[in-house]
Amino acid sequence: MLTPSLDHAGIAARIPHQGSMCLLDAAVDWSESTISCRATSHTDPANPLRADGRLGAANGIEYAAQAMAIHGALLAGAEAPPRQGYLTSVRSVSLHVARLDDLPGELLVQAERLSGDANHILYQFSLSHAGRCLLDGRAAVVLDAAALDAAALTKENP
Repeated sequence: MLTPSLDHAGIAARIPHQGSMCLLDAAVDWSESTISCRATSHTDPANPLRADGRLGAANGIEYAAQAMAIHGALLAGAEAPPRQGYLTSVRSVSLHVARLDDLPGELLVQAERLSGDANHILYQFSLSHAGRCLLDGRAAVVLDAAALDAAALTKENP
């Protein structure tokens, strides 16, 4: 573990998601390659991801994406300017439940960096509740996509 846990305010200070869209309560453990977070926002009737009063399991991908964003911000350090990241693909996603909102208590959100460089990262992620896996999969993340596009245009049109 590289640092003590990070509370909701610490998370909100490091990612662009604010207000009720900042879904994670705490980052409880992290290293160079992994992060574990807790969340209870899935039980909130005002959760912005709910549709027709329900929170489908596929929304867990957003929980995982926020854990990945926190991980990247923590690895970059407090001095580094924030970098905008985008999920470019999710693969091998398995949903083991239909919904998340009917689960009392905390969700455990975990992400592991499998590979990557300064601009492209591959993560494996999972959400679990009381020791039961709710969903898992892999996600590819691109950082600073606009900067990458600008660099590509510069190379094409010197």
